[in-house]
Amino acid sequence: MNERVSKYVAWGLVLALLQIFIFRGINFGWGDFYYVHILVYPVFIMILPINTPRTYVLLIAFFLGLLLDIFYLTPGIHSSALVFMAFIRTPLLNLLEPRGGYKVNSSPTPYHLKFNWFLGYASLMLFAHHLFYFSVEFFSIAHLLHIWMKTIFSFFFSMSFLLAFSIIFNPKY
Repeated sequence: MNERVSKYVAWGLVLALLQIFIFRGINFGWGDFYYVHILVYPVFIMILPINTPRTYVLLIAFFLGLLLDIFYLTPGIHSSALVFMAFIRTPLLNLLEPRGGYKVNSSPTPYHLKFNWFLGYASLMLFAHHLFYFSVEFFSIAHLLHIWMKTIFSFFFSMSFLLAFSIIFNPKY
């Protein structure tokens, strides 16, 4: 097994375990609704190498989402949101491609690309994931206010974790 592949597998497992055992229990809100859910597992799909074939990214997203759906007892919500995020990843990377292009074996991390580029990329990916996730969770236009509230609050808290993750660990792969 390639050392680089084993690093990605390890990061994926760490993020999944963090989500399942730590962040799953952290929910904030008021009244009958909890508006803050910290979702950290999308970071794994974001930082996969740019040259990873789209089919592999979609399969990885599906199986990671399926693993989370098993532990969360949610029938396909995590899987569908991660597959959606994996689906828009390539067009978004093409849209945000720097003038000089991407390096052959680089990952979309602050180490390989500028921090401002990463901030924009991560914000778009995470917001799209959260909006899709909470839309599928409610699956009704009648709950549009709750969908937006959960998306916005969860986005800010999840983005805070993602920024702390990228500053503290600064993944160099």
